This record gives sequence, structure tokens and C-alpha cells, in this order.
Amino acid sequence: MLTEERKSSILNIVNANKSATVQELTKELGVSESTVRRDITALSKQGRLIKVFGGAVALDEPPSQTELSVIMKESINRDEKLMIAKYAASLIVPGDYVYLDSGTTTEYMIGYITEKSATYVTNAVAHAKDLVRKGMKVLLIGGELKENTEAIVGADAILHIQKYHFTKGFFGTNGVSVKLGFTTPDVREALIKRVAIQNTQAGARFILADHDKFGQTSAVTFSDFTGTVIVTDKNPGEMYMKKMDIRIVK
Repeated sequence: MLTEERKSSILNIVNANKSATVQELTKELGVSESTVRRDITALSKQGRLIKVFGGAVALDEPPSQTELSVIMKESINRDEKLMIAKYAASLIVPGDYVYLDSGTTTEYMIGYITEKSATYVTNAVAHAKDLVRKGMKVLLIGGELKENTEAIVGADAILHIQKYHFTKGFFGTNGVSVKLGFTTPDVREALIKRVAIQNTQAGARFILADHDKFGQTSAVTFSDFTGTVIVTDKNPGEMYMKKMDIRIVK
């Protein structure tokens, strides 16, 4: 297959499905991953599709590049997030070693957390303060402070998290996509989430996502669905229910 013919095929697949992963394109075209990645890069530079981590997205559905502030996020689907947070907090049991990701839904969890014999590790300064006020044992990850989300990020934070092995982890996400997994706009936060998820027991990696997150895609994938459990407030549809472990709270 000639280069331009192959690029045309990639573009057709991405446009037809709105997005595609490198693995899917590799299988479909019978070429190497490095070839697919090179073609995606070239098509992205030509403005014919959008390159994202792990694949590509069609131009008519561009991934979000922006990150709302904490205050703005708190005003969106607040009641639904509170329901999700209450259920998530009920999962913590004595002796747990818990990772609490930055984000509004994980922040709402703190109001419902009562287990004082668990240890809480977080990369969110506000979360750490609120937990300490409740008398919880807290370990705050060190590193660079990201202004708009008040999260700790960077290489030092990653090295810090790699030391731990969590019995449960609770994570926020900006988007849930069947094709691209869980996504977020900022590569620095994506790396933190990825390492923390990898260091959390499979089956106890809880992704807290209200119904509006399904079908949304941000720039960077931080996890696939392996070992994750999505906690949400509405049935997202058969397409998602077949692919993911989903718990619906009311």
C-alpha cells in the first residue's frame, strides 16, 4: 500500500468512527504501529485530523484542550457528583491505603468519609487540608503546584507516588470514550493519574464520572478500562455497559 493510499485509509477510518486508536489502525491496515503513528503525525500537521495520545480524532469532534477552574467545575452537575461521592466514600474500609485524586467529585467525597483507620494519599492540597481537619491520616504528594486545578504535578510527584501501593484509588476524569479510554486536557495531570492507577489494585480503581463525561474526549488518555470501575449517576447506554465495569448510583 502506497503512503498516500494508507493515509487516505487512516483518514477514512477516523472520520467514519469519529476516532481510532493506533492499535485499531495497525490491525485494520496490516502495518506497524510506528508507521501508523508517523502517518497520524503527518495528517495532523496537514490539518486533516487531530492527533491525541494513543490515536487520532476526527476534526468535527475535536478534543477539549481547556481545563476549567475548580470553582467552575463545582457548579456543574453538583447533585450528581454528590451522589457519586457519597457512594465512593462508603467503599473505604478499615486499613485501606487510599489514593484520592484531585478534582471536584473526589473533593465532595471528603464530606462523606468517616473511616479514620485508613491512610489517605493525595496530590490535592485542598483535599489534604480538609482530611486533616477531620482527623484523618494524610500523606500529601510533593511536587509542582498547578494553579487552576490546585493539583500537585511533575516528576517529583510521579516518583513519590511510585513508592506506594494503594488498596483503593478514586480518580476524576474529563472524558470517557469507548475508543480512547479516560482522558484529561493536561499531560502533567495525565501522567500523575496514570502512575497512581497503575499502583492501585485492579478492581479497586474507581473512576468517578457524572453522565456528562461519557462521549467526551480530552487531549490525553491516562488509562484504558483494565481493572477500573466507573461510578456514575445514569446508565450511559449499551455501548458503554458492554465495554466497561459500571456502577450506577441513585
